[in-house]
Amino acid sequence: MSGPNDRRRRRRRTILVLLAAAALSLFTFAFTATNVVPGTRAGDGAGGITGYTVSNVQYQLDGTDASLIESVSFTLDAAASSVRAKVVAANNTFTTCATTNSPTNTNWSCNIEPDPTVLSADELRVIATS
Repeated sequence: MSGPNDRRRRRRRTILVLLAAAALSLFTFAFTATNVVPGTRAGDGAGGITGYTVSNVQYQLDGTDASLIESVSFTLDAAASSVRAKVVAANNTFTTCATTNSPTNTNWSCNIEPDPTVLSADELRVIATS
């Protein structure tokens, strides 16, 4: 049989175990309660890529030699931020174009360098991005 001393020892052990568990849980809570995580964003999406419609194309001839194309101007159906063009298919160099109606950015003019001949001009290729 167990006596009053055994009951006291068990009660003390139980109390010590409970106190230790409480202290440990408070320590753990205090440790994790100091974490601050800022809000963040994440996402995934897709959008269609559509081309531009080029219209009102006008070629300007060189002022001293009418057999050369000095520049080309045109209108895009939507605003663009960067436009390049070329008029000779075999030429891999695109001319940087400038908008003529900022901030709308739908009318563009491209000073083709070096001036190609009218005979060598075989395409108008326009690359535009918004």
